[in-house]
Amino acid sequence: MKLATWNVNSLSVRLPQVLDWLQANPVNVLVMQELKMTDDKFPADAFAQAGYAAQWFGQKTYNGVALLSRTPATDIVKNIPGFDDDMARVITGTVNEIRVIGAYFPNGQAPGTEKFEYKMEWLKGLRSWLKAEMAAHPKLMLMGDYNITFDDADVWDPEGMRDQIHCTDEERYHLNALVAMGLTDSHRLFAQPPKSYSWWDYRDYGFRRNRGMRIDHILVSAAIKPLVQSCLIDKTPRKNERPSDHAPVVIEIAA
Repeated sequence: MKLATWNVNSLSVRLPQVLDWLQANPVNVLVMQELKMTDDKFPADAFAQAGYAAQWFGQKTYNGVALLSRTPATDIVKNIPGFDDDMARVITGTVNEIRVIGAYFPNGQAPGTEKFEYKMEWLKGLRSWLKAEMAAHPKLMLMGDYNITFDDADVWDPEGMRDQIHCTDEERYHLNALVAMGLTDSHRLFAQPPKSYSWWDYRDYGFRRNRGMRIDHILVSAAIKPLVQSCLIDKTPRKNERPSDHAPVVIEIAA
């Protein structure tokens, strides 16, 4: 069973690329972030023709998340229950007995800003809700664009980015708190090439020069950890014309 996460950075722009990628990589589940479209614009028919059932949670201009699956997802939850939020950031469903949480974590803009404080509160809200989800669903994956790096190995210029957004101690505290709850970074279960990133700035030939960060993660529960067979970042779509600035992250687990 293969599952993937991809921040598509506008599904209206990137739909042909997503369909092409799914044809070449027929994963069982794909969670997407930054749809940047309202619910009525979501191309459910196009995904159905490609063999995927879809659940989506859109928003005009910003944010938006979706969950595609070969087997229709059940027990759908949108956003974080108990956390008051008008942003479309989280979609959750159960697929083949796996609780899949697809999330677009807040960017946070910069330390000391209101958006950074919102990010801190959002992370607390996520963790509070996740405790109950993990108790109810031993097989669980938290997938998406986290907008946080784990450490210097996830950053092309760790000194230049130190204490900057995505790399602050405060953000990394919350990321490591998820690990402390019993989740594991599936990417680091395996030896990976150095400088393995999932996002590159459009500016200054960031991708060509591999000036990126690893901010897209798939964290798995203890019940799934021994089933994980691989976790890779697929850079191929980042070479497309007009690509998303993110690349898909793909995990394979034993059925």
